[in-house]
Amino acid sequence: MEVDRQVTNLDRFELFFPERRQFFLENADLFANFGYATIRPFFSRRIGLGVPIQYGARLSGKLNKDWRIGVMDMETKKVDAAGLPSQNFSIIALQRKVFSRSNIGVLFINKQSINYTPGKDTSKPTYSDYNRNIGLEYNLASANNLWTGKMLFIKSFSPGKSTNDLVQAAHLQYNSRRWLFLWQHEYVGKNYNAEVGYVPRQGYIKINPVAGRTFLVRRKAKIISHGPKFSTTVFFNENFKQTDNESFLSYSVAWRNQSTFMAWVAHDYVKLLAPFDPTVSNKDTLARGTEHKWNAWGTEFISKPQSLFTFGFSSRYGGYYANGNRLNLTCDLGYRFQPFVNLQLSTSYNQINLPQPWGRTTFWLIGPRVDITFSNKLFFTTFFQYNEQLKNMNLNTRFQWRYKPASDLFIVYTDNYLPAPFSVRNRAVVLKFNYWWNL
Repeated sequence: MEVDRQVTNLDRFELFFPERRQFFLENADLFANFGYATIRPFFSRRIGLGVPIQYGARLSGKLNKDWRIGVMDMETKKVDAAGLPSQNFSIIALQRKVFSRSNIGVLFINKQSINYTPGKDTSKPTYSDYNRNIGLEYNLASANNLWTGKMLFIKSFSPGKSTNDLVQAAHLQYNSRRWLFLWQHEYVGKNYNAEVGYVPRQGYIKINPVAGRTFLVRRKAKIISHGPKFSTTVFFNENFKQTDNESFLSYSVAWRNQSTFMAWVAHDYVKLLAPFDPTVSNKDTLARGTEHKWNAWGTEFISKPQSLFTFGFSSRYGGYYANGNRLNLTCDLGYRFQPFVNLQLSTSYNQINLPQPWGRTTFWLIGPRVDITFSNKLFFTTFFQYNEQLKNMNLNTRFQWRYKPASDLFIVYTDNYLPAPFSVRNRAVVLKFNYWWNL
């Protein structure tokens, strides 16, 4: 029961924000872990996104030591003002353990509009009559944990689309104390459609090899390991013509106290598949089909996590679209007053220099946060966010009473402001009661 943490968005594709609703989090791996980070046939935040949920139920768990099952059915309310029909979401997941640590999974997703004829009311937006996905996945994990991998196949079913609607992806990784080797590839057809999923781009082929070496320090020194890693990610269209490429070389150092440091260099190539504003701030756009290349470097440090005072920073400097350049600096600070209070401060600064009409653009993102634990049942959280890119200030305060295991009462206050001129955008007070009934 918490709003999303804001981020500076300089990406060409939709960003991913994780699920926060408790109902969808229990045994979520059965549904949400199917696929890859950018190939998710099921993403629970598509359900009830700005639309009231009328009712829903979920059954999930183990049938025996080898079989797991998950079944979910949700129905959203009709919204007459937008012409949005009532919709039903049915999801079935079945997983079978094989060998010592591997498994095979099947996932079926059905989104169905109820009593709806697309295009009947021409004054309202048109929504799909149905969208279905069925997928098969094999997850590999060797007994000695040196080899891990995945292979999956997914097909979507949508009105008027019966070709180029497949997904095939796989990876295989060898990871020992000294060596890392990874191969990953993805194919997503241009007509693949996951309306209840998170698949930000279609119509591509991707390959991603990775290699790394770790040097272990045997003597009793402050540094315990260090080493390089190289990765290249190449995207092609369905005719095998390259559209994107990022080559990334890094060197990492790990200390005995669990602090880490990394330095990296990268080369990027992008051929734009659609017009794009490189500042993502409603300015002019670069033309479809234009090609952009640049080099960049950066660093990242994270302090030892067991300290009362923790800190981390990252930096990035180098080229950008249209022969421009970009500077990014982030800093995270934290202090714990054991065992009751945790203070955090996150800051991010971006400076982008481009030719006209963009010129110089800067974005600040600042977010202090306070967490207070009064007891093992009473919790208080408040955080403030200032996002210069979105021209928004947000205050979120949450009181939580866990009156029994997995059952909570939430009182949440949220405020959004325009920084200039300072004025209220919207505000809300929400009361939520959660009762966990476990048979």
